[in-house]
Parts: sequence; structure tokens; C-alpha cells
Amino acid sequence: MKVEVVYALPDGAEAVSLEVAPGTTLREVVAASRLLERHPDVDVERLGVFGEARAPDSPAADGDRIELYRPLLNDPKEVRRKRARRKN
Repeated sequence: MKVEVVYALPDGAEAVSLEVAPGTTLREVVAASRLLERHPDVDVERLGVFGEARAPDSPAADGDRIELYRPLLNDPKEVRRKRARRKN
């Protein structure tokens, strides 16, 4: 089955297309993509498929776009609070 692993970077994204066996877990797909070798800071526990969070031990499905998420630099709630304070 065909899958794609995508890691968003500040200046773009890196994507790797792979063919894996049915039953392969998301964690195994990420390892096979070799993105972890180029980006050792990736947290394999923070991933999703088509924008929906998934457990790394979930099986991949044909056509999945597996997305590796970076931690947020700023808390969105705090950013909104600061913006609201500036407007008042």
C-alpha cells in the first residue's frame, strides 16, 4: 500500500512517499521514511493522519498522509489574550 509521511518545517515541508505492507504501524512507517535521521528533534508520539491525531501504534491505511507535528512555539490562548489587551 502507498502512504506519504510529511514533516512541516518553518520554510516548507518535507514529504516522503513509501510503499509498505498492510498492517504496518504509523510508527514503523515514520521509521521507514528516514525522516527521523534528518530531523532527530521529531517527536514520533505527535502525529496524525490527514489532520486527525492518531496513536503511533495505529495501523496505516492505503493512501494515508501521515503528518509529523512540531510543538507549538506559543500557546494560542495566550497569544489571543495579548492581542485583546493591545486592542483595549
